[in-house]
Amino acid sequence: MKSALNWFEIPVDDMTRARRFYATLLDTELHVEPMCEGEMALLPYEQPAIGGCLFRHEALAPSAQGTLVYLNAGEDLGPMLDRVEAAGGRVTLPKTLINDAVGYMALFIDSEGNRVGLHSPG
Repeated sequence: MKSALNWFEIPVDDMTRARRFYATLLDTELHVEPMCEGEMALLPYEQPAIGGCLFRHEALAPSAQGTLVYLNAGEDLGPMLDRVEAAGGRVTLPKTLINDAVGYMALFIDSEGNRVGLHSPG
């Protein structure tokens, strides 16, 4: 096994609002598709990277206390973090040095109430 992580889903209540939030945050377009009696919006990734999506389904609920997913914020998470509040989220931990070898992290609450992290080397 090369990686314990295979796929992730970020639960959403309002796909239109969540898609707009993450499209703004990631500075990209997201397309919504039906999936398993719900809706999915695939987040950008290239193989062999791990992929994930926004997922609206009656069996899922956003949470600020559950599993924490960190999004790749590129070389410097500052610009992405700067878009959180404008997109409708709330920064809960500003850019913070983990250590010199690992880089930086930040945390925010997205438009749906999920706690999500950002990571970058610089």
